[in-house]
Amino acid sequence: MRSDVIQTLLVANRGEIACRIFRTCRDLGITTVAVYSDADDGALHVREADLAVRLPGAAPADTYLRGDLVVAAALAAGADAVHPGYGFLSENAAFAASVQDAGLVWVGPPVKAIELMASKTRAKELMAGAGVPLLAPVDPATAAEDDLPLLLKAAAGGGGRGMRIVRELGALPGELLAAAAEAASAFGDGEVFAEPYVERGRHVEVQVMADEHDTVWALGTRDCSLQRRHQKVIEEAPAPGLDDALRTRLRDAATAAARAVGYRGAGTVEFLVSADGRPYFLEMNTRLQVEHPVTEAVFGLDLVALQLRVAEGGPLGATPPSPSGHAVEARLYAEDPARDWQPQTGALLALDLPDAPGLRLDTGYTGGDTIGVHYDPMLAKVIAHAPTRAEAVRLLARALERARIHGPVTNRELLVRSLRHPDFAAARLDTGFYDRHLAAVTAPAAGRDPARAALAGALAAAVTATSGGPAPTRFGAWRNVPSGPQLKRYRSEPDGAEHEVAYRTPRTGAPEPHDAPGVRVLAVTPDRVTLELDGVARHFTVRADGDRVFVDTDAASYTFTALPRFTDPATHTEPGSLLAPMPGTVVRLAEGLAAGVPVEAGQPLIWLEAMKMEHRILAPASGLLTALHAAPGHQVEVGALLAVVQEDPAAIPVPEETA
Repeated sequence: MRSDVIQTLLVANRGEIACRIFRTCRDLGITTVAVYSDADDGALHVREADLAVRLPGAAPADTYLRGDLVVAAALAAGADAVHPGYGFLSENAAFAASVQDAGLVWVGPPVKAIELMASKTRAKELMAGAGVPLLAPVDPATAAEDDLPLLLKAAAGGGGRGMRIVRELGALPGELLAAAAEAASAFGDGEVFAEPYVERGRHVEVQVMADEHDTVWALGTRDCSLQRRHQKVIEEAPAPGLDDALRTRLRDAATAAARAVGYRGAGTVEFLVSADGRPYFLEMNTRLQVEHPVTEAVFGLDLVALQLRVAEGGPLGATPPSPSGHAVEARLYAEDPARDWQPQTGALLALDLPDAPGLRLDTGYTGGDTIGVHYDPMLAKVIAHAPTRAEAVRLLARALERARIHGPVTNRELLVRSLRHPDFAAARLDTGFYDRHLAAVTAPAAGRDPARAALAGALAAAVTATSGGPAPTRFGAWRNVPSGPQLKRYRSEPDGAEHEVAYRTPRTGAPEPHDAPGVRVLAVTPDRVTLELDGVARHFTVRADGDRVFVDTDAASYTFTALPRFTDPATHTEPGSLLAPMPGTVVRLAEGLAAGVPVEAGQPLIWLEAMKMEHRILAPASGLLTALHAAPGHQVEVGALLAVVQEDPAAIPVPEETA
């Protein structure tokens, strides 16, 4: 029996997954090696590794996607094995082959299995031969109205890139071009295929683990239906609401898929389950999945440790452990769901979650790190495991609610609201969840009180200025003082609402709110304020960083920017200016776009790629493009002027009474 004992492992990845693999390696006594780009100099995965090798450059194409550089790094560091993590080169057959050609152990499936599953079109042909249920493909050239809606998908990749839903036949040619362009940009392969789009389908997958001794485990099911832009947001195991017959069919199909390609190691077989309970094969991911922790929690396994054991030639047990309880995972992203999921960048000042039994945090960041523009905006995964689904959901929602996350805008509020949504609680799950409920889960939550939070921030700032120290000042009521009230103005993020706070600062004692009925100040320090609000004492934790103020309560978090009393009119932008909403790269322009051409309101003009997502910049009004500063390949910073549209008065509807 082959036995390759791994002593030193290089992880050909970054961020959260690199840190997670290093954690298992430490437990097993394996030396760890990180690779890092210039943009990741000093990143958490670099700090946690025993050794690290620089990959010069910042863009993924110059660093983490350079298989030759990664193999050279492994040899230079004395590694004897390479783990690809997920994303980047994890499903690249040529990279896997080059690792093995260099005499290194590949912690992944056989090269042939990766090749067979690399193209979704070829994978579907193979699965049909293995008896795995499939959706019938549709030829876009002959598609008719009866074939709608269609789903266009990139043949060579995943993660929602190159994916489009087509509901009108006239839109098909343009969407095919757009999907192919995005697929070519993301994966270097513009092949796109079409299949029927299943309305209100569920994304259900099966984790498989196989060894070279003909053992294949099918480790239950996961539901990953809550997705934004075809990328997963909340996942859970086991998938709720499936009958025993369907669970058995999914496990059998996943096992057949793994055996059909001679699979080894960890992989995932993904299915679309229609509303009437029929499963259809989507793809097989020949790697570890982002959502693997929910399976680990339910089965009490370490999938990374099993990957290493299989790579060393070791056997799995005859049968997997029995599952126990329910696990739910939420992906915490630096993004603004209410603004078209725009990724956010900047300094992450704090990332602290409560510590409780059943909770797990997988992250590639700590407080003090910087979120850059080059990579995926996921900050962390928060996982909760409990005896029942309801308990796990409650534990996870409360942990996210109590978290202290200071820095860029995140999707934390959306996660909490999603977990507590009646449809989620009742396991009414499908991939259209956010199409229907996005407005509801991004609207201001009941019970939020930004005005009182702003008051707490102002009082903490005032006591900081007067006391110069953290010693608390306690008092039972307000005092009458002759001085007039002082004013502070704050703008809350991300909604932009402004709040004005009036307070008095006596010669002795703590600052006191002015004209705030129902408010009684109980204690004030520079970082903590206790207010009695309508008879209930509530605590506010306050942290200031420059002009920004972060206020956390037991059930909500607020971010404010302190404003000057008067605004500067010179800060206004020229009307019709199109500004970059985030740092990124201009990937393409609308056909024929140039200064002097007419544009229509809502017309996509510029495509910007940032943090593995593509964003369209739309014309704000119908009129004339008077300036164009963007060009494909340009790197732009947030707020950069991309173009200017001069509104055409003739395009504005004239009221009937003045016509």
